[in-house]
This record gives sequence, C-alpha cells and structure tokens, in this order.
Amino acid sequence: MRRFAGSSRLPSWLSRPLTDTPSAEGWKSHWPATFELPRKEGGKIGLPEVNLGVLPGTGGTQRFSRIVGRAKALELMARGQIFSFEEALGMGLIHYIYERETYWQDVMAYAKQFCPPNKAAGAVGRIKRAVVTGSEIPFSEALGIERELQQLLFTSEDAKEGLAAYVEKRAPHFKGK
Repeated sequence: MRRFAGSSRLPSWLSRPLTDTPSAEGWKSHWPATFELPRKEGGKIGLPEVNLGVLPGTGGTQRFSRIVGRAKALELMARGQIFSFEEALGMGLIHYIYERETYWQDVMAYAKQFCPPNKAAGAVGRIKRAVVTGSEIPFSEALGIERELQQLLFTSEDAKEGLAAYVEKRAPHFKGK
C-alpha cells in the first residue's frame, strides 16, 4: 500500500486521500477519517480476512456494519469480497472519486472548504466528534456530548464571528479560534 504522499497538508481528521489499494488493516484503521477521497482507477478496497480464516478485527466488523448496514456487512465480510472504488462509492464507503490528472488539486480544494476562513475548524472538528462518538454510545449520552460540545463552541471567537456575521448579513471570516 502506498502511503498518502502529500496528505500531511490535509487535516487527518478531515480527509484521507486514497491513491492506491489500501490493505484491509490500513483501511479499517483509518475509518475515522471524515471523508474518503480516492483517485480514479486508484485501487480497490474490501475486507478479505475470511479468506485467511479470520474475521476483520481492529473494529472492522463493528465499523463496517455501522456504515453499510448489518445485512450488507455480513454478506461482504462473509464473502471476503474486494470491490472497486466505484462500488464503494455506491455503498457510501467513500465520498467522491477524483480524476488522476487533477487529483491533488481537487482533494486540496475539497479539504480547504472545511478550514478557516471558510468554516470554523473547531465546529467542524466537534461535529465529527459528536457524530462519531455519538454513533457508538446510547442516544441520551450522545445528546449530552452534543450539548457539552455546543457549550464549548459558544465561547469561541469563531462562534462570535459567525453569529455577528449572521446578524450583520455578511459572510463570516473564521480564524480557527
């Protein structure tokens, strides 16, 4: 598996470029990435561990079933199926497939929309934390985490800027603070 050359410029919590066929372990361990962004004809993905006589560990069975649903996860893991990025797109495992020629420019443009000055980075990060953590715990506890994260955000400079921009009917200019 080729590591993600140039991806150090992207926030790791935000996106994970896929420029080659990731190993099953590499793919599962990076599922916390918010957006999977593969390159067209860049490889295939899947959970083939059953072909080795084992199950997709490292949280693979649990994460995969939460993404594609129980029935589809059971089928794909029991078959040990490897599939194309296009098939993965249809299952919701990846978000976009970019052309080889403009891959890095497209990935960087995509990622920049979630960073200051366009978005409040703290809010984006806490949205991810609320969704990821919340999906793994009881609903009532998830609501509590959401309230705590929202309370933290209301004290940020970016929240003050966002609310002021809304009242003044102008675009906000976030600083990541």
